[in-house]
Amino acid sequence: MTTALITGATAGIGAAFARRLAADGHNLVLVARDEKRLNEQATELHDRHGVEAEVLRADLAEDEGIGAVEARLSDRTQPVDLLVNNAGFGNKGVFLEVTMADELRMLKVHCEAVLRLTSAAVPGMRERRRGGVVNVASVAAFVPRGTYGASKAWVVQFTQGAAKDLEGSGLRLMALCPGFVRTEFHERAGMPAENIPSWLWLDADKLVTSALKDLARGKTVSVPDPRYKAFSGLAKLAPRGALGRASSGTGRR
Repeated sequence: MTTALITGATAGIGAAFARRLAADGHNLVLVARDEKRLNEQATELHDRHGVEAEVLRADLAEDEGIGAVEARLSDRTQPVDLLVNNAGFGNKGVFLEVTMADELRMLKVHCEAVLRLTSAAVPGMRERRRGGVVNVASVAAFVPRGTYGASKAWVVQFTQGAAKDLEGSGLRLMALCPGFVRTEFHERAGMPAENIPSWLWLDADKLVTSALKDLARGKTVSVPDPRYKAFSGLAKLAPRGALGRASSGTGRR
């Protein structure tokens, strides 16, 4: 039986990955900051699907937390076959309204943790000539959107580059770029979402189903919805100034 490690596993997209992978018969390593929620989630998934669900409490904004997950991914006696780097968050406000400490914390979670955890997981996968990494980015990677968009653009570029470097190794690396998803994301950031049109919202479980299909097809970038596929295409053609004005405040204030 294969094992998947999911960061940010207790809510939103991470929880949807956990539900789907458990239903498909994968053992899990669930990573998040809230140990109580992790234990409740692990018990539920074990009881419902009969899989093993290991709990690893870690804060990926801290070196100690990243190090703990690196150690688990590097453990050859308990190999991880699929890594889902999902942990992330948003900051309320635009550039200079967000403290430097919060900006750097975001880069730690979105960029450094993704780099270090992918680097810890891949060597063992390459030895076994099988495995996968899903790095959760965002369609914000394709538009000017402050530190959040910049960090997610880094995730996309890093994933594509690493996938190219690992061609022929039996591994699959993919950047997942969803749009607005009904999760705790905006609530946790203190950002009201009333100005986001209802037709833009995605369902996390459907998103994960689409993402796993794209991973199986060998895609390196997945935009899992026709609406956002069209948006990402238009983003390449639209004037950057107009695109920046449209994207900057949406869902952030």
